[in-house]
Amino acid sequence: MYKGVVFFDLDGTLFDDDKNVSQQNIDAIQELKRNQILPIISTGRNIFEINYVLDSTKINSIVSANGSYVQYEGKKLDAEVIPQNVIEDLLEFAHRQRDVVAFYNHEELALTANNDLTDENYRILRLHTKVDPKWYLTHDVNFMCVFNYDKDKRYQDKFAGELSLVRNNPRCMDTMNWGVSKQTGIQTLMKRAGLQGVPSYAFGDQLNDLQMFAEVDHPIAMGNGHDKAKAAAEFVTDTNMDGGIVKGLRHYGLIK
Repeated sequence: MYKGVVFFDLDGTLFDDDKNVSQQNIDAIQELKRNQILPIISTGRNIFEINYVLDSTKINSIVSANGSYVQYEGKKLDAEVIPQNVIEDLLEFAHRQRDVVAFYNHEELALTANNDLTDENYRILRLHTKVDPKWYLTHDVNFMCVFNYDKDKRYQDKFAGELSLVRNNPRCMDTMNWGVSKQTGIQTLMKRAGLQGVPSYAFGDQLNDLQMFAEVDHPIAMGNGHDKAKAAAEFVTDTNMDGGIVKGLRHYGLIK
């Protein structure tokens, strides 16, 4: 049914610097659809954070929370749940590090506490937050964030085999069940939606896009992207503020 599939990261990619999707990018997405090419959001964000994006672009397929929650044409395909005992081990370790943890599912989030890092992070994301350290006891947790600047290896070594932690931005690490990533989310979507063998493309800019790049046929890095993302890409386009999405789509002949 589809001639191709294009996965779009959001922050630093489909988004401009004000966290909006430009009219130019919306028009490009509509042209993709007319050309029988399926646009899919692939993001570290959770669905409740980006409903305004889904509304403006009319995209209803998404690999969210770095592969922890997958939806195809408006219907849930898969949702990871982090075990409570693993969450409690992480909370104990984070408490010793004096780090705040955020719990997420596809509908909402809660924090163990507020601090300068969380205040800055959610101000940039334009999200309201609540503090509820016991939220995980009454809700399924698909995804977490751990807030610190430079403790990646400390956490990764401690929770190897239980949790995958990857830095999303300077303030926090995305935290998923072990082995879960945008790549596994894409694998789930492509298989269960019957899209195997359809040519695949992906736009991204950061370290959490590397596994997505490894999964698709044609990885495309933004000009504003991390050096490692650019090195892993087949094509480096312009920046998110300078028509990078449109240039990349035109480069592959997906739009005119």
